[in-house]
Amino acid sequence: MTGRLIVLTGPSGVGKGTLLKALLERHPELYLSISATTRSPREGEVDGTHYYFYPRDRFEATIEAGALLEWAEFAGNYYGTPIEPVRGRIDRGESMILEIELAGARQVAKIFPTALRIFILPPDLTTLEARIRERATDSEDAIIRRLEQAKVEIAAQGEFDYQIINDDFQTALGELEGLVAQGK
Repeated sequence: MTGRLIVLTGPSGVGKGTLLKALLERHPELYLSISATTRSPREGEVDGTHYYFYPRDRFEATIEAGALLEWAEFAGNYYGTPIEPVRGRIDRGESMILEIELAGARQVAKIFPTALRIFILPPDLTTLEARIRERATDSEDAIIRRLEQAKVEIAAQGEFDYQIINDDFQTALGELEGLVAQGK
């Protein structure tokens, strides 16, 4: 049995993380990919559990070796997905989920064209803005940047196999479960 790679993408604030957490609680047979980063660990983060924490030179060597499924530089730090743990799980017949940004999803599509690619959408931009503001973690400038980026990302939804509108959480979770179950 061959495992499956599942790529979950959508704009910031759409609820990807909340949907993914609920999906993983209901389906412990699914595995969440662990990203590598050059940023310093935050309080409570454990290397190999939350992230793989790499020094910058190691991350750059990993890029050069072609050992990342996808990667990007954001706010002066690298972030990426080491390819070997993903391939290992899939080769063992297990399913692996990547929760990544649009650019990373595009990179993954080139390496794993058979990946199940799911795009999570907000019901509308007004709702998305309200969700981002409710988190109360961003400055006004950051909120504006997130909303502008969301418009770019939403415009790319057609690049994905499926789109789920996260309007009602239980409905969206049921749709996500159904899509994931199809690949088993």
